[in-house]
Amino acid sequence: MNGFLISLLSFLVAIGILVAVHEFGHFWVARKLGVKVLRFSIGFGKPIWKWQKNPDATEYVVGAVPLGGYVKMLDEREGDVPEHELPYTFNRQPVGSRIAIVAAGPLFNFIFAILAYWLVFVLGVEGIKAVVDEVEPDSPAATAGLRHGDQIVSVDGDATPTWGSLMQALLYRAVKKESVSLLVRDSQGLERHLTLSLPAIGEKSGSPDLAKEVGINPLRPSIEPVIDQVVKGSAAERAGLEPRDRVLFVNGKTIKSWSELVESVQAHPGESLVLTVERDGRQIDLSVTPEPVSTDQGEIGRIGAGVAPPEAVPEKYRAELQYSPLRGIAEAVGKTWEMSAMTVRMLGKMIVGQASLENVSGPITIAQYAGYTATVGLVQFIGFLAIISISLGVINLFPVPLLDGGHLLYYLIEIVKGSPVSEQAQMLGQRLGIAMLVSLMALAFYNDIMRLLK
Repeated sequence: MNGFLISLLSFLVAIGILVAVHEFGHFWVARKLGVKVLRFSIGFGKPIWKWQKNPDATEYVVGAVPLGGYVKMLDEREGDVPEHELPYTFNRQPVGSRIAIVAAGPLFNFIFAILAYWLVFVLGVEGIKAVVDEVEPDSPAATAGLRHGDQIVSVDGDATPTWGSLMQALLYRAVKKESVSLLVRDSQGLERHLTLSLPAIGEKSGSPDLAKEVGINPLRPSIEPVIDQVVKGSAAERAGLEPRDRVLFVNGKTIKSWSELVESVQAHPGESLVLTVERDGRQIDLSVTPEPVSTDQGEIGRIGAGVAPPEAVPEKYRAELQYSPLRGIAEAVGKTWEMSAMTVRMLGKMIVGQASLENVSGPITIAQYAGYTATVGLVQFIGFLAIISISLGVINLFPVPLLDGGHLLYYLIEIVKGSPVSEQAQMLGQRLGIAMLVSLMALAFYNDIMRLLK
């Protein structure tokens, strides 16, 4: 199955699950509070599947457009209601009940995230140990005193056994632009405490490379510079590179690992390079010109050659983040809170202009990440679902008309003034909300397309 189909199917599964969770929150609380639910829909537009037990029961629908869903409740504002069903209408419920029903959607997204993170922590996440390889001169890491071979044991007391957990801990704190306390263990087993100043993220466009900005790289197992795949029509194929070629030199410089080869190629976009390769016991010089590729960090070179991944990461490089079921609950709650706070801060920075709007992602980018995590493994896909569920919960709580947060704002105003917000004001708010959401979606699609073109 090709990458596009994997991304598409993974996206549909992810969106289907998260929308179902969100709408089930509204549905379940509404039913518990005595409100009649007419329709429970996953997706919009023409129904491609629907089921109803009897004419008086809830109709369950799957719509043709999978970008959302809704729960339609009995409401006098949407048509005539028989007198005997008036007690079951949404609009006649006390304001507290209406708040509970509306807030239940985002709340269920947060609950789902907690359950997803709990499952991730109990199953365990494998990764590379948080051991530093090279430290860039004059970088925040060098100023802090980090050295080659240092293992970063914790950040502000939070354990960071894997490189992924380290980056997430630093990313959460970098949104606030603060210094962090590191517990570091060197290659001799001696521990020391360091203070690392973090750069603020979000001002630049695109996804931040926090490790690069801090000035550290992970210590990874060395991969031999042996070509495994050559992309058809690529610069590598035109140069005559073949699978099983071992690259010995680039412009006379000795190449000892695949990472050194990649660095040499990326550093010379559009420039001719002489690759000395070993093939069938003899050395051959090949001329190749890396194709320029634009990235968030500038223009780099690419030749279209791939390396065979190692069958397994050596034990000394491996680490696992795993907790007991009981400990996993506390860690999952803390993780959900941490990610929610980071999402709010980033959105706040974008609103006030302190972060680039190019950080906004849409369905295409989400589909790409969904496909990637699905191919990596179930645990990674579950973690991805937790992150997106938190984003949906936070965004839906923003006080924008049409979103749950906009309705909650209306109900809070109703509590203060003692009467509902006028229908005229609500209609005006709906128009404003539609304009804002359409603009946001247009921006997200534009950013997605621009990322594809880079």
